[in-house]
Amino acid sequence: MSSDRSKDVTPPPLPAPLAVPVADSHTHLDMQSGTVEEGLAKAASVGVTTVVQVGCDVNGSRWAADTAAAHPSVHATVALHPNEAPRIVLGDPDGWSRQGERPAGGDAALDEALAEIDRLAALPHVKGVGETGLDHFRTGPEGIAAQERSFRAHIEIAKRHGKALVIHDRDAHDDVLRILKEEGAPERTVFHCYSGDAEMARICAENGYFMSFAGNVTFKNAQPLRDALVAAPRELVLVETDAPFLTPAPYRGRPNAPYLIPVTLRAMAAVKGLDEDTLAAAVSANTARAFDY
Repeated sequence: MSSDRSKDVTPPPLPAPLAVPVADSHTHLDMQSGTVEEGLAKAASVGVTTVVQVGCDVNGSRWAADTAAAHPSVHATVALHPNEAPRIVLGDPDGWSRQGERPAGGDAALDEALAEIDRLAALPHVKGVGETGLDHFRTGPEGIAAQERSFRAHIEIAKRHGKALVIHDRDAHDDVLRILKEEGAPERTVFHCYSGDAEMARICAENGYFMSFAGNVTFKNAQPLRDALVAAPRELVLVETDAPFLTPAPYRGRPNAPYLIPVTLRAMAAVKGLDEDTLAAAVSANTARAFDY
């Protein structure tokens, strides 16, 4: 990757609108430039008429719930990101997260944060619990216990409130699948930014787990991801931006936003050998089913 490309902060142009409206199943409006209203209007202008705003920490989850309450086209999910749980328990001396520098809070602090996620998960405009799961990429061995405890707690919260579970799985496929099996997955489970291979897609399909594909499915080196998309049944496929991250080609490295969903959806349709309207109709129905709206 050239350093020049990563510095380009120009928003990519508006793609041609989709004829069949779809939802962005996973976005972070609180990390994008411009107002929420501007972002939603821009997305709606190209046929992205619904977004799922995802919480990653206590403050972000409150913000997601408030934003969904204020905007009919926004649905919220609430959670402690897998990398957030170890920061709460062990401390965050570098202030890497948006909360800044934090002392170690131990298990009591994690319990307190989980109690707030539990409270938010009961709200009617909160449609999911996530993103939760495991991340063996960013969190070292010392943080695994906190991640697992948090993940198990989120599964229980999702089931008790009848909400979707939104999973962040980075370099942790086997452990995520194992914990879902041990705890018993909620009725509706979504693998956000699906990153497994075709074999894992078949395992997800057997269990009825939704697989949400992001802009990285368009990257040159992502053939295993495209193979997984081929293997994923049409009725379990979602599309997402994970904006402002994972901007699809040819705009990789520039800021992502929900209005770029058509770029990824068209690439997905080509991979699956479907016309874009057929895939858009399936994705739209699947997202409504996954998040029960």
